[in-house]
Amino acid sequence: MKNFQQNLLITLALALCGLCAFQWYEQTLQRNEITTMNCILYDKNVAIQDATNAIATLNHQIVQMDARITEIKAAAATNDALVVSQRVELAQLQFNNASLTNELAQYKEVVDTLSAKLKDAYADIGKQNEAITNLVSQRDDFVKKFNDEVKDRNDVVSKYNGLVKQVQQ
Repeated sequence: MKNFQQNLLITLALALCGLCAFQWYEQTLQRNEITTMNCILYDKNVAIQDATNAIATLNHQIVQMDARITEIKAAAATNDALVVSQRVELAQLQFNNASLTNELAQYKEVVDTLSAKLKDAYADIGKQNEAITNLVSQRDDFVKKFNDEVKDRNDVVSKYNGLVKQVQQ
């Protein structure tokens, strides 16, 4: 029995050595797997950190873009208000232009009417000047005839006075 116990002990020792070797082999595999998993976990953590940094950067860029969009919207609103005010001003200027064009047309019509009246007046003045010239020449002729008649009468009176003096003498 001693042999059996020794054999059993050796068998158990060999089985225990095999179990230790198998456990050592399994632990080596597990450690390699843990190392691989740690590398994968590290890579994933790095990827997560990169993604988190990228998200933070993108969030910062989104905030900047939102601010820029707000500025652009404000500028667009200002531009829209400016366009509306310029359209109103343009409408007023067009209305003023139309009214001034109408006034100009009225002034042209008045000037044309006055020009026609002035031409008529100049023609009438010309006729009056001719009439006055004729009248002046007729008056001059009449005055000349009157002076001649007065001179003739004065001659007759001087002759009469000369005869009267002769008769009195």
